[in-house]
Amino acid sequence: MRERCFKRPESSEVKHVTIFIGREPENKDTLIERMKRKFDTLYGRFVYNKRIAIVEPVFGNLRNKGMDRFTLRGKNKVNTQWQLFSLVHNIEKMIHA
Repeated sequence: MRERCFKRPESSEVKHVTIFIGREPENKDTLIERMKRKFDTLYGRFVYNKRIAIVEPVFGNLRNKGMDRFTLRGKNKVNTQWQLFSLVHNIEKMIHA
């Protein structure tokens, strides 16, 4: 096994490797894995396609207007700035409608 594991097995110090045969690794249910499973369902694809059409253009429009970062600090100030950004976006939507 040393020849398969090391570039220079003759000069490497001894290391111990444990191989479990017939034992499955622990199921690590990460957030990314959960989202992958969610998108693989028919309902998940339907919801994600709606999100692309509804939510994503708002952020793209705000970035194109130069509102790609907050210039204030603090939760209340950032919330106020976000509400102003949203207000501008909604006013533009009403004007174009």
